[in-house]
Amino acid sequence: MLLDCGLHQGGREDEARNSEEFPFDVDSLDAVVISHAHIDHIGRLPLLVKRGYRGPVFTHRATADLARIMLEDSAQLAAADAERHNRRRLREGLPADDAPLYSALDVADTLGLLRGIDYITPTEILPGLTLTLRDAGHILGSASVELRGETPKGPRTLLFSGDLGSKGAPLMNDPVAVPRADLVLLESTYGDRLHRSREATIAELGEVFSQAAVERGNVLIPAFAVGRSQEILYWLARHYDEWQIARWQIYLDSPMAMRVTDVYSRHAGLFDRDGQQRWRSDSNPFQLPNLRLINSVQDSQALNARGGGCIIIAGSGMCNGGRIRHHLRHNLWRDNAHVVFAGYQARGTLGRALVDGAEYVTIFGERIKVNAKRHTIGGLSAHADQNGLTDWYAAIAKHPRVVLVHGEDAPRAALAQRLNERFGCEVKIPTNGQMFDV
Repeated sequence: MLLDCGLHQGGREDEARNSEEFPFDVDSLDAVVISHAHIDHIGRLPLLVKRGYRGPVFTHRATADLARIMLEDSAQLAAADAERHNRRRLREGLPADDAPLYSALDVADTLGLLRGIDYITPTEILPGLTLTLRDAGHILGSASVELRGETPKGPRTLLFSGDLGSKGAPLMNDPVAVPRADLVLLESTYGDRLHRSREATIAELGEVFSQAAVERGNVLIPAFAVGRSQEILYWLARHYDEWQIARWQIYLDSPMAMRVTDVYSRHAGLFDRDGQQRWRSDSNPFQLPNLRLINSVQDSQALNARGGGCIIIAGSGMCNGGRIRHHLRHNLWRDNAHVVFAGYQARGTLGRALVDGAEYVTIFGERIKVNAKRHTIGGLSAHADQNGLTDWYAAIAKHPRVVLVHGEDAPRAALAQRLNERFGCEVKIPTNGQMFDV
């Protein structure tokens, strides 16, 4: 079986890996389990199906609903990228040589394989192999994956953390502790750092809006359609009067985020207590009086003429695609513009270049001077920091072996040292293709 099947993200070399052959025989797969609906965890599923997989794909019911939106969008982006590439080659007198990674038909075939289950509901997915999902607190439907199976040495449990959320995050419940395991695959995205306190983070976010209002500029917020867009609107609603949000025009420029919000509404019972109350009250983040949902391309383009007074929330979260790139192109050169980074920025992405202080960036072939003020609001991350990861692992009885995944080398090394020093556990930092025995 396969755990997650995501797109490689980052620079061109990373993304080129997406079309490579899978490092296993697709025909040998009996089942796939998906932890959550972010594209770096589900984005290659249609390619897996395109190359012959026809078995079940198990995941949480909310993740199954979100996967439809994410994968359909991914197929559209792949088709558009291939078309632009081929048009460029044709203009240069060269033959077209690029095809989309997968098509809308591949996505439709994939969606037919999804099998939605609930949290804390042990499900036998293969003979002798039982799957249990627990709330990981990362986004709606995100799960830690427990696989318990019979082996010649007796029952064994493999535990995959999935992406773990931060304690106290709005809307989401805290990550659920898992009682025991024999081998743990633990994410390590922020294994080398601590987030700012949520109180300080929210205060900083309010200061950004105050400063931008004085300077009469626009505030651009690159945001993932799943999770981050909803959280940003939550904080705007919660501090509507305190931050004088009424003086702004707020635009959610993401058709995908709007569809995602519909899914959130259908699964509002998964929210924490405060989230459920707000979703059903007048303070629902998607009922702000000055919020406008932008669907059409024409309405999105019209925002480029607005020189100030706008809060524009648009995808993609790492600025490597989507409508945010157009807004950056029209605002980065303005010294009264502000860009708020509220999520992880992978190496090789435009977002990472801006966070790292690039003075010039290239967008759609145009070199642009970066005069806008940049704000990295790390405390809004949907990923647990080093303390959060450590605390989640601490709850597992007898502190079993750990394999650190889903992180760059420096965060993995720092987290490995922390876990070993505190628990004396065996920690491995795997290389691509390395094998482990549960």
